Amino acid sequence: MVRERRYYVYIMSSKSRVIYVGMTGFLMARVLRHRAGEGGEFTRMYRVHRLVYFESFQNVENAIARETEIKKWRREKKVELIRRENPTWEDLAAGWGEAAAMRVGKAGSSPGLAPGSE
Repeated sequence: MVRERRYYVYIMSSKSRVIYVGMTGFLMARVLRHRAGEGGEFTRMYRVHRLVYFESFQNVENAIARETEIKKWRREKKVELIRRENPTWEDLAAGWGEAAAMRVGKAGSSPGLAPGSE
């Protein structure tokens, strides 16, 4: 089975709401690189580590065109895009890259079901 390729246009923000627009084929890896300080000088200097907006595309050309479009916008229009989709500027990637706790249930039970609800 062939997995469908995806491309992402994303906006990262600092706590003080400095914003950065980028495009990638691997959103989680790219966000984690920003958080590790492996992004560009701008994102390191302003601590732009929070994913506040993203769009997904099947076609790389469409993703590049959208990134270019958003980058040309004035800051006010970028902020409005974020506020429309994420009014509280919550980090959409909170918890990414952290250790995951694995819960093990009894054999034959379904995850997420309360005991006796089967």
